[in-house]
Amino acid sequence: MKQTIHPPDHRAVRLRNGAAHAAPPPDRTTKRRRTTSPQWAAWAFLAPVTLYLALFYAYPLYRNLDLSLRDYTVRSFVQGDAPFTGLQNYQKVFDDPTFAPALLHTVLFTGVCLAFQYAIGLALAVFFNQHFRLSATLRALFLVPWLLPLIVSASTWSWMLNSDSGIVNAALHAVGLDPVNWLTSPSWSLTSVIIANIWIGVPFNLVVLYSGLQSIPSGLYEAAALDGAGAWRRFWSITFPLLRPVSAITLLLGLVYTLKVFDIIWIMTKGGPADSSTTFATWSYQLGFGNLLPAFGPGAAVGNLLVVAALVFGLVHVRVQRKQALS
Repeated sequence: MKQTIHPPDHRAVRLRNGAAHAAPPPDRTTKRRRTTSPQWAAWAFLAPVTLYLALFYAYPLYRNLDLSLRDYTVRSFVQGDAPFTGLQNYQKVFDDPTFAPALLHTVLFTGVCLAFQYAIGLALAVFFNQHFRLSATLRALFLVPWLLPLIVSASTWSWMLNSDSGIVNAALHAVGLDPVNWLTSPSWSLTSVIIANIWIGVPFNLVVLYSGLQSIPSGLYEAAALDGAGAWRRFWSITFPLLRPVSAITLLLGLVYTLKVFDIIWIMTKGGPADSSTTFATWSYQLGFGNLLPAFGPGAAVGNLLVVAALVFGLVHVRVQRKQALS
């Protein structure tokens, strides 16, 4: 005779002090609260960041894109009834005779500044990594250019490179060289702002690369020294390869910062003389605010070109980092 086995019943009884009591059913609402409460907490933490990004990043980018696609004047900018023109503002920018020199100056300014800032910052980081006496004090002094306001740094360089009373021309005269019109000569104006920007950007590279050097195990250098590797061999075989991730992010941040440099160039040369130091950043400002009849649309279009350039380099960096992680 077969015995029938019944499934367990949630209403099973349990004995307590000799009395039978029915077991309470599982509380489904409690489980739902437990699963949903972490989600609400996560959204609560994300809400301030999302709101900040939407207000200070997404909305300005949208407004700048809208400016570049409409024919805005001072009246229409206030009333908001500018007609839609599509890509005409971009066509005006490309056809403008200032576009080619500004593009060349932007590439030269960004490339030269990045190369020298990284090279000098890396050399100083390796130097201070020796941990000699007064290393911390000297490293702190190198941070002064980075901590100063840009208007102070640019004004100081304008005084130093002044053709008549500048200390640089005074030093050249002391060694028997002719003075140079650093800020008023079309041949030297771009070089002047490049020198000033390199001086300002070196401390950032020093700090980031020095932090990267601290993460390299010292045992690798000791093993390489026991194998007879010299200083240069240890640098090219250990230091430089292991600093690649830090170097990549340093160059990317430096690229984004250098593309949008405006204060230094405007204070020192205002993009002149004869547009010899005009970059996309200063040209965008001149179009939008530097004339009696501002061209808001073309100025926004030039600004969007800078945004696209920074976005492209950022995506390239992410792709390279992903390939390195997979390999």
